[in-house]
Amino acid sequence: MDENWLDLSGSGLTELPPVNLAGVTRAYLDRNRFTRFPERLTKAPGLTQLSLYHNELETLPGSLWRLTGLRVLNLAANRLTSLSPEIGRLSELHTLDLGHNLLTALPDTLGALPGLTEYLYLSGNRLTTLPDSLCGLHRLRYLGATDNGLTALPGEIGAMSALRELRLYGNRLGTLPESIGDLTALRELHLRGNAITTLPESITRLTELRLLDLRDNGLTELPGGIAELPKLDKLDLRWNRYLREPGWLAGLEARGCVVLR
Repeated sequence: MDENWLDLSGSGLTELPPVNLAGVTRAYLDRNRFTRFPERLTKAPGLTQLSLYHNELETLPGSLWRLTGLRVLNLAANRLTSLSPEIGRLSELHTLDLGHNLLTALPDTLGALPGLTEYLYLSGNRLTTLPDSLCGLHRLRYLGATDNGLTALPGEIGAMSALRELRLYGNRLGTLPESIGDLTALRELHLRGNAITTLPESITRLTELRLLDLRDNGLTELPGGIAELPKLDKLDLRWNRYLREPGWLAGLEARGCVVLR
């Protein structure tokens, strides 16, 4: 085993065994039965990657936030109900997975993480809102917040101008903010299974968009400018029972865009 790499995944552990943590930079403790965060991990101050996916954690200790060199943190599929504002101390973090927990709110400090550039996964929680501070993540490329209870997005979400993929399916969104049109690097927009009845005209400014998934909403019409999106190659309109299909869909198909009705 690489002396810098600790992998005890799938070992049925409830406590961390007396392993040597000196020099460990990557620790993988997935699919165990930890109910408490193994605080001995703080004796590995050089940790850059830590994964505790699929355990039974309900709370996190303050000592976790002293691991300020972390770049990747995976806490998905646990039983977390809250997240400390102290997460704002992890200034090197570029990838954060909090999916499939029991979170009802997020701290504002999450949006002040300067290194969070690659991946933020919030899906499968109990969120009804996202903090406005998330709009400060100007360099984040991927945001997943599917299968929550979101009823609205932050009004300035367009400030997240580096986003390439935005996944919001399985929520309760009725509208999108006009600023969504400022996500000019966006390539995929997933909105399936919401309650959206109209789209803002600004969506026609998403000139890098390849995939637009609008399945299972309440749409009645579409902005005509969607026909002019130069890179769109898949448009999914299925299960919008009241949608009046515009004539320009045929033009999209003629140029090679797959339109699913």
